[in-house]
Amino acid sequence: MIIKQRYLFCICFLFIIVFLSACSESSLSDSKEVVDEFERLANDKNEELELEPLELTSYSEEIGVRLYEPVYKKFAVNGKVKVEGEIGKFTELKSEYVWIKIYSFAESPAGKEHQYYVPINEGKFEQVIHFHNGAGEYKITIQLPSKDRENYYYDTASFEVINVNPEIQRDVTYTPFGQAAELSIETNSSYVKENELFSLKGRAANLTDDETLLITLKKDSETWKHVLPIKNNVFEYEIPLFYGKGLHKLEIMVPDDKRNNYYQLATTIFIENESSRSMKPVEFSEMYLSRGVTLDFPIYGGDIAETTYQISGSIDPNAEFAPETTHVYVTAKKGEDEALDVIPVENFSFDDHFYLRFGSGTYEITVSVPEIKEKNSDYFRYFSFAQFEVESTAAEDLRDLLPSRGVQSDAPEIIELASQITNGMTNDREKTKAIYEYVAKNVSYDVQKYKNDEFEWDDSALKTLELKSGVCQDYAYLTLALLRASGIEARFVEGIAGGGIFPGRHAWVEAKVDGSWLTMDPTWGSGYIQNEQFVAAFNEDYFDPDMGEFNKTHKRTGVAY
Repeated sequence: MIIKQRYLFCICFLFIIVFLSACSESSLSDSKEVVDEFERLANDKNEELELEPLELTSYSEEIGVRLYEPVYKKFAVNGKVKVEGEIGKFTELKSEYVWIKIYSFAESPAGKEHQYYVPINEGKFEQVIHFHNGAGEYKITIQLPSKDRENYYYDTASFEVINVNPEIQRDVTYTPFGQAAELSIETNSSYVKENELFSLKGRAANLTDDETLLITLKKDSETWKHVLPIKNNVFEYEIPLFYGKGLHKLEIMVPDDKRNNYYQLATTIFIENESSRSMKPVEFSEMYLSRGVTLDFPIYGGDIAETTYQISGSIDPNAEFAPETTHVYVTAKKGEDEALDVIPVENFSFDDHFYLRFGSGTYEITVSVPEIKEKNSDYFRYFSFAQFEVESTAAEDLRDLLPSRGVQSDAPEIIELASQITNGMTNDREKTKAIYEYVAKNVSYDVQKYKNDEFEWDDSALKTLELKSGVCQDYAYLTLALLRASGIEARFVEGIAGGGIFPGRHAWVEAKVDGSWLTMDPTWGSGYIQNEQFVAAFNEDYFDPDMGEFNKTHKRTGVAY
């Protein structure tokens, strides 16, 4: 019984092998039949043609050219043709490349022309050419470099090809500049179809981290340019196909080693965008490269959001001031309204959101790196590296309720403290006065910070709460955070204060109570300075003061967000 079972297993196993082999042979046979069909078409076409020998030009004789393939003036092929030859006097030539031009007689999605630059190795050259417009007629011209002039080529031979294979195959080819840079793009074809984005990846083995690529995207009359950094010979970038449905032409350029800040074409890729969506480019400044910034998101402008928008990127650790770049600034401008946010940089990366606080509409966003200062100062300078637009669909203008720079009204400790301060109070005026009193009584004025200009980018409500000290802006930050955490609209007022104990630039608070804006200055309500020392002396004089008297010492210049 056991023997019979083994025998049956063997029979079944052999049957499976035979069956699979038959399927495999059938599949291969079908594939071969397709190839043979086009081969037969090409052969039949060649039988119809008068196959005349290919003639070379007089310049070919001058430099001793022998062309092994092709051998006819006009002939038919199945999807490819080989060009092969040898140059006797190759050492006299001004270039090391043969220039082969292909021209399609019919219209092509990626243009009628394509070209190859074929290296000359010890006088020999060889290139297999495919056809960028599928089946049809082509003219191919072989040109060889001059003996006397740089970047000048002479015709060597010209022939026509009838391609019978309908497959479109546009090879990725590289100019002499691209080949010198040892550029290699990760794509099988230089004509591709994509949807909104093209992922550009590749290597430039002969370029250093100090060098960059220039990419240019074109469609009709539109053009976008971007400088792309190289790290460890590798580059990568998600390229938005900004200009909607249709053909985008991407030119990748490498540095010209003979001219500073000049680039030469390395290769071209045609991208058929199947999406009709139009996008707006992100505009980059020179600071983008000099400070080593990479903006990972967004990669295009004109995006749609509600109240918040994400931004992320990184700083090259080897770039100038990279260790000192602890944050980036984001300026969101809508019409005449403008807000500044600070995004922290940790481990050379940043990833955070900012608010579109002025309601619906188009925002101009500017992202900047800070000036790295050697001395303390009470102002901050920053330099733009990217600009783009965002379209907000927010239903409300929440400029005076949302958290803002230095005002972390959504922090748990701020929310908890605001709840404790206002516990049991039934109206906004009581809550506002209680918050004014808490800040004025619990924060001491930092005279040394004011005198020494010890202002930092991370000054904020949370920092003030922790230190229990600060200058006018810090009093205002904490007051605003507590008010907003209590659901009370409040704003940071910039101005000048004089004739009192704190002359010069000053900041205070306005809160919306019972439909009207109420003024308060918790700094001046906290005490005074005597012999360069702060003396705590709480007073209510600067909570909802008489504005006639208040304006004698305070001049309001605007509101900051």
